[in-house]
Amino acid sequence: MSGRLSVIGLGPGDQRYLTQEAVNALHIADVLYGYGPYLDRVPARDGQSRHPSDNREEGERARSALRHAMEGAHVAMVSGGDPGVFAMAASVCEEIEAGPPAWRNLDVSIVPGITAMLAAAARAGAPLGHDFCALSLSDNLKPWETIERRLDAAADAGFVIALYNPVSKARPWQLSHAFALFSRHLPGTVPVIFSRAVGRPDESLTVTTLATAGEVAADMATLIIVGSRETRVIARQGKSPLVYTPRAMSKVPA
Repeated sequence: MSGRLSVIGLGPGDQRYLTQEAVNALHIADVLYGYGPYLDRVPARDGQSRHPSDNREEGERARSALRHAMEGAHVAMVSGGDPGVFAMAASVCEEIEAGPPAWRNLDVSIVPGITAMLAAAARAGAPLGHDFCALSLSDNLKPWETIERRLDAAADAGFVIALYNPVSKARPWQLSHAFALFSRHLPGTVPVIFSRAVGRPDESLTVTTLATAGEVAADMATLIIVGSRETRVIARQGKSPLVYTPRAMSKVPA
């Protein structure tokens, strides 16, 4: 029996955000691997085994799933959002490259999902309407000095910036430091969007400015979008504002 491994993006939360390809791949899998809270989003099916693990065990999770697939099982590795954006697809590829040669012959598929910055942007309007980038503030896998250089460069270049993993109990100071870096290049009036748990019952969305962004609470379930000089906010009476970045630049930023 020939095994296979599917790395599946679950989207931001609610079942309605799952693609049909993801639904089909989850249904036919014999085995599910993933971070525990992500596995909890997948409805249980008779005969399908589950292997939850902690968020910091990505390498071992990928190796275990690959070994299981090599035994002939159809394995699904679930990942929040899109598996290729700060998620499990890269970990699986890394382990295949470093692992036994036989792993390279395994049937592997990556099933895309809606990543957090796209879900957040859709809730707010169209803040990613022009050039943008995504950065993770976590220094678990790269030094903080590298993150600082990239934050500085992105803000200076005029990108709208999506921030993943903005703060944790072990990293309570990094987000405020990032806002301070942005303030070197951007006016305090630049819009900042705090989106938490989009697509889940406890979702929230706050639109503020760079000058007051430090007053808004955030955690690891929060996705933050920092606008550029071009990003605009349309106030609407009785409705949430629309935040968007025009596709054409009105002028070259100073």
